[in-house]
Amino acid sequence: MPTQLCDSLLLKTSHAYPPGSVARWHETMADTPWAQAQVQSVATAKAENGQPMHHIYLHLPQATELNSADCLAFEKRWHALTGHTAQVSRLREALRREGASFGEAPGVHYVVETDTDEGWETEIFRWYDEEHMPGLATVPGCILARRLLNLDHGPRSFASYDLVNRETLGSPPWLAVRGTAWSDICRPHFVNTLRTMFENPKA
Repeated sequence: MPTQLCDSLLLKTSHAYPPGSVARWHETMADTPWAQAQVQSVATAKAENGQPMHHIYLHLPQATELNSADCLAFEKRWHALTGHTAQVSRLREALRREGASFGEAPGVHYVVETDTDEGWETEIFRWYDEEHMPGLATVPGCILARRLLNLDHGPRSFASYDLVNRETLGSPPWLAVRGTAWSDICRPHFVNTLRTMFENPKA
């Protein structure tokens, strides 16, 4: 894939890694444009596929051009450090909304990855941008809502939410936003969908 602007790198792995690995991996970024990136590491013991899942994000202070070879270089760095494989993807931010609880410490990090039925991507992205994500951002307990595009691996749509706690997802305001007529039209056209609840995100 050609060079493209991206706002974050996502390292995804199902392997456990020793404590301190993320910090040591970040130290290896000193010779890259990612030296000033903010690191966010989240994990769950059992994702929707039944396997452990770890997401490590490098959030850039500004968009940077990278290509697929850069992703491969990061994969090699991680393998050299831990002995495990990982999938690295460039993420481009399409929408960002500070939530009603912006500034509070997140207790969970919720991610919805999905592709769409043919011909439905434009409508679903419009629903995300005009109704769904702005609505969820107003829910008490929502700290930050972001819609990103995965430029390297599917699913293509990558929506993430930093939340005060798990109960936010079951709260009446959250469910009200999820239950709109437009939601009912769009959601059946999600395909290859993976929803993951990560506990205790830490910077």
